[in-house]
Amino acid sequence: MTSNLSNFSDKEILSDALNTQKATTANYNSFSNECLHEDLRHTMLNCLSQEHDIQQDLFEIMHSRGYYPTPAADEKKIKDAIQTFSSTATSGSMR
Repeated sequence: MTSNLSNFSDKEILSDALNTQKATTANYNSFSNECLHEDLRHTMLNCLSQEHDIQQDLFEIMHSRGYYPTPAADEKKIKDAIQTFSSTATSGSMR
């Protein structure tokens, strides 16, 4: 069987891999949220963490090659977001 990978650019291959990782993490996240068995849930959360690491690696590769440009964030917006999400995380705890 011959490979058709030569028909695709590096950017297309990496973009497909990144989109696959995004879908994979969404599936692991949903499954772990709905898992009743604690040991299985823990295993799924470990898998989710590993998949997020792979997703981050792919993003960094794409970004370094200029395939996924991201604009610089305004420092005030960063501080506002940290404050908003930090207060949400601490006040929204159900435990």
